Amino acid sequence: MYSTWATVELVESATRSGAPEDAADALERLSETTRASGSDWALGTEAAARAQLSEGESAERLYREALERLGRTRIRWSRARTHLLYGEWLRRERRRVEAREHLRTAQEMFRQMGAEAFAERAERELLATRETARRRAIDSSGELTPHQLRVALMARDGASNQEIAARLSVSRKTVEYHMHNVLRKLGIASRERLDRVLPPD
Repeated sequence: MYSTWATVELVESATRSGAPEDAADALERLSETTRASGSDWALGTEAAARAQLSEGESAERLYREALERLGRTRIRWSRARTHLLYGEWLRRERRRVEAREHLRTAQEMFRQMGAEAFAERAERELLATRETARRRAIDSSGELTPHQLRVALMARDGASNQEIAARLSVSRKTVEYHMHNVLRKLGIASRERLDRVLPPD
């Protein structure tokens, strides 16, 4: 696994330094390992690396594949790196709104992991999309539907999805659906940030 990490880093560093031949050689070595493994982590990692050497629709498809596969794993570092790379690519494609979504996610994940250097890299990219530092005011909750607001407030106060489902007499999947929309509307990556964007009462 460590040799795979090193090869992944080599692909990115060679790509960023304008050495596509070195990046392609590293990708070929990476592919030999990942194809033999066949796991979501391995194939997602390869897709993210291959996306860096691709353009247009091909690059986008590979980044999306990488996020889908890595989303089924527990290795948050790989997901965060892919959100960052995809966000950077989207910004270069001048798709600023879409870029911000992935860059904010990457920044939040890196901050939670204590990877401040990468969090700052994501922040620089966000600034390059002309996004200002966002600190949602209390009226952000006005974007939520009444059901979403109830779910958000209970989650903010520490209730789990199962506890929220029991209190509202709905399924856990319904709560998960509402939570997904709450986080998206409020522009945050995790429920731990709810207390910063919701009113105290």
